[in-house]
Amino acid sequence: MAQLPAGIRFIISFSRDQWYRAFVFILTFLLYASFHLSRKPISIVKGELHRSCAAGNEDGARFNSQSQRASDVPSPQLPENETDCSWAPFDQDNYQQLLGALDYSFLCAYAIGMYLSGVIGERLPIRYYLTFGMLASGIFTALFGLGYFYDIHSFGFYVVTQIINGLVQTTGWPSVVTCLSNWFGKGRRGLVMGVWNSHTSVGNILGSLIAGYWVSTCWGLSFIVPGAIVAAMGIVCFLFLIEDPKDIACSSSLVTHPKAYENGVHRLRLQKHGFPDEKKLLDPEMQCLLLADGKRAVPQSHVVTVPADGASGAAISFTGALKIPGVVEFSLCLLFAKLVSYTFLFWLPLYITNVDHLDAKKAGELSTLFDVGGIFGGILAGVVSDRLEKRASTCGLMLLLAAPTLYVFSTISRMGLEATVAMLLLCGALVSGPYALITTAVSADLGTHKSLKGNSHALATVTAIIDGTGSVGAALGPLLAGLISPSGWNNVFYMLMFADACALLFLIRLIHKELSCPGSAAGDQVPFKEH
Repeated sequence: MAQLPAGIRFIISFSRDQWYRAFVFILTFLLYASFHLSRKPISIVKGELHRSCAAGNEDGARFNSQSQRASDVPSPQLPENETDCSWAPFDQDNYQQLLGALDYSFLCAYAIGMYLSGVIGERLPIRYYLTFGMLASGIFTALFGLGYFYDIHSFGFYVVTQIINGLVQTTGWPSVVTCLSNWFGKGRRGLVMGVWNSHTSVGNILGSLIAGYWVSTCWGLSFIVPGAIVAAMGIVCFLFLIEDPKDIACSSSLVTHPKAYENGVHRLRLQKHGFPDEKKLLDPEMQCLLLADGKRAVPQSHVVTVPADGASGAAISFTGALKIPGVVEFSLCLLFAKLVSYTFLFWLPLYITNVDHLDAKKAGELSTLFDVGGIFGGILAGVVSDRLEKRASTCGLMLLLAAPTLYVFSTISRMGLEATVAMLLLCGALVSGPYALITTAVSADLGTHKSLKGNSHALATVTAIIDGTGSVGAALGPLLAGLISPSGWNNVFYMLMFADACALLFLIRLIHKELSCPGSAAGDQVPFKEH
């Protein structure tokens, strides 16, 4: 018998379950990357909606409280077919507040809708729910761009478009996190979701590049093309998304066999169900949060055992989800962490335009370095939290380092492009790391918490509560930046540093429990208290 080709041997070395798992990982990655791809254009187009090309507008373009050199910079060259380089109604002196209102409209609607989305998502098929959200988001993203082609100058039109788009985009996050958590167990969730969460940065980068390609010539296409991509991915979702491994008779988790269990191809075995002595299934960090006093183990009679694939049950209530230990603290921490992240997301290109005196396209391209740093920050946070089995402590350390880094960035970013590039990468890693860890691994851990006794219907609700609370901060950050920036960009950075300190403050109790609880160490076994 002829030897199989190397490529075929590689393919059959993976089980059917593993191939499906990889497929779901990649598909959900692309689906949510397309959501972020459609959110980025507004930050790129801001510099085009109001361009400081007239002497009367130069005073309104001064953002730096320490210098007024921006008024001396030559105005960008206008296309031959344009006589005015600003787009009404954003050609007024209060354009910063108007642009901030657009961000606030989207993010406030997103925050409010997220609380409802998790409850609704628990009761509807994920595939249908997510498909609807992606198609609707594509339509309203493109509708914003149609304002360019139909010469629409009504501020209300753009606000309403942003509000509806914010509402329909809330279908995305609870759906993809629930789906991915159904397929991947807790063993290395920090690493898996740290890599997976890079979809946020990848989507931001692609959105910046796509929007930047047309921003100076036809900014309407900066919205229409991303809208078409989101809608197309919605169709892909409808055709290919597999919500749960049980739908195709796959296992929900795979673990390495302790012995040499191999048949030449399959080197993994299915995880057994329902054995109370399998304490490796228990997450030591979450165990620690459930201890009565953080020091004593709970009697064995109160141990809660959860089947590996989860058990079906009634959808959890909103107040019931809030009672899960750690949900409130991580939600409030994310509120401030996301405030910082989304301020960068929506205002960084405009900041670079005014500080480094670049046009909208080049500023948008340079801003992608923040997202590149975010990719490494999210993966690093996941790896470290898996190794230490301390999610809160990992977030706390990165938040502690982020505040002084933001101050350094605000100080040296005016020294030239080289300094800006280095600090963008570092700030992206430290700002996005805690945000990525909380919205993925932490949310999944809490949504499949042992106190739920195997209720698999809680994950979307818990995820929506955490991300919805964070979205309140995401709405406040860009709004505050729009209000504060006329007094100087330094004041904006002081606001961001204060937000980082507040995020760290809300984790103090959890960090103390992790550091003082014996069960937080790797390999320690601490049973769970029944709720």
